[in-house]
Amino acid sequence: MTSTFRGYAASAPGGDLALIHLAPGPLKPHEVEVRVAYCGVCHSDLSVIDNEWHSTQYPVVAGHEIIGTITALGSEARGLTLGQWVGIGWTADNCQHCNPCISGKQHLCAQSQATIIGHSGGFAETVRSSWQWAIPLPAGLDPASAGPLLCGGITVFTPLLQHGIQPLHRVGVIGIGGLGHMAIKFFKAWGCEVIAFSSNPAKSPDILAMGADRVVSSVDATELKALRGQLDLIVDTVNVPLEWNSYLSALAPEGVFHVVGAVLEPLQIPAFSLIGGAKSVSGSPTGSPAALRKMLDFAARAGVAPQVEIFPMSRINDALAHVRSGKARYRVVLQADFEAS
Repeated sequence: MTSTFRGYAASAPGGDLALIHLAPGPLKPHEVEVRVAYCGVCHSDLSVIDNEWHSTQYPVVAGHEIIGTITALGSEARGLTLGQWVGIGWTADNCQHCNPCISGKQHLCAQSQATIIGHSGGFAETVRSSWQWAIPLPAGLDPASAGPLLCGGITVFTPLLQHGIQPLHRVGVIGIGGLGHMAIKFFKAWGCEVIAFSSNPAKSPDILAMGADRVVSSVDATELKALRGQLDLIVDTVNVPLEWNSYLSALAPEGVFHVVGAVLEPLQIPAFSLIGGAKSVSGSPTGSPAALRKMLDFAARAGVAPQVEIFPMSRINDALAHVRSGKARYRVVLQADFEAS
């Protein structure tokens, strides 16, 4: 068990991250300690580093798409072994006694502990979590690229489970970036017909190669209108306001517009756009430990892997700047190299 470890921390919004030493204290009975090998960079990390959600406690060590090996087990940890490869995502702990926890929906626990809010995350040598949130990594997944599945992947996989999506369904994905490209891969592997909405025509070859059956311009009203009444599910991965009614019109009867992008402005949705076709608008956070296990097992079986660019963790500020610039194709992963630092 580690008494101190190094991590890259932000001390103020917008500043560079610097290496600091942290003392985690005694390992709790229900916790595991994981030696970080890889950690993805998510836009939520940037939001926490920049205190956009007004919940950051500085210094903050972000990083919540973690792949590593177990180095210590608390006395209450079950089903895991030392040296085992696991992943840790957005959630590190939960209360284990509220109704959502008891019903297997631990990700909806009001007392859940985020991995990077009031807790040290994966931009570090070591990270800790409840044993339930240390998700075993299937043998068929590459540890170097699996990290983004633990947050971005489960975010877009959850709507498949939540809405009972089947291979006969036709689904749309808005925004083909870090989340959207994984959504296309999952939905295609699930057996669905996949329509991708993108504002960048230059991405079309990449999007089709990911598995999309068709690319539709998200800024062309004529193309959107041609889809009227066709889609059973649309997953919105972007964090900007849209012409909501155009997408609601593209839904088939009883279709669902599902939001996973954190749009900060209220959604302006006409009531009759929902009433006429018994349509609905929904959202979701990440997923429960059981859903995370299902997702990783399915990804291993179906060969679903994020498209990643790997930076050594010692170049973390370059990596964050690359993500901020919007140039990442399509997720950035940090490889721990503390031994060399």
